[in-house]
Amino acid sequence: MDAASAPTHDLARIEHSARTRRRWLAVFIAVATGSLLLVAAWLVPSADGHGTHTQLGLPQCGWVVGMGIPCPSCGMTTSFAHAANGNLLGSIRAQPAGSVLALGTAMVFVLSVWVLATGSAIGAFWFDRIDKWFFILGGILVLGAWVYKILVFKGVL
Repeated sequence: MDAASAPTHDLARIEHSARTRRRWLAVFIAVATGSLLLVAAWLVPSADGHGTHTQLGLPQCGWVVGMGIPCPSCGMTTSFAHAANGNLLGSIRAQPAGSVLALGTAMVFVLSVWVLATGSAIGAFWFDRIDKWFFILGGILVLGAWVYKILVFKGVL
């Protein structure tokens, strides 16, 4: 190998190493998100819009039992179960923030499978676009969904 081809060879080796790392990360993310979606698809969504988590052996929500109001994540499992079974309207009714999170989880799963198959850097492209507004809007969504759940729980809506 002559001196002129050495930098090209080094760049190819670095790129191959980066693709390998991306693929291993994609495996982890695909397994995590896919497992979550499979469990959600296995669950039977509660008709009450909350409480589906008890099918996993978890106790009833302490907020509901102790304070008579739903917690900020109330209905998330039910929402995921509806979404994983293709009932997007039921998912939104159960927990609006949960439906957004479930759809986001499905999109991350698909993206991770793509990265696994191709070694693409598209995941990093999207990850780099997350900034403070992502978290601010996410917080507003969660707070708004919590108010919605309280109003539904109290029979106002």
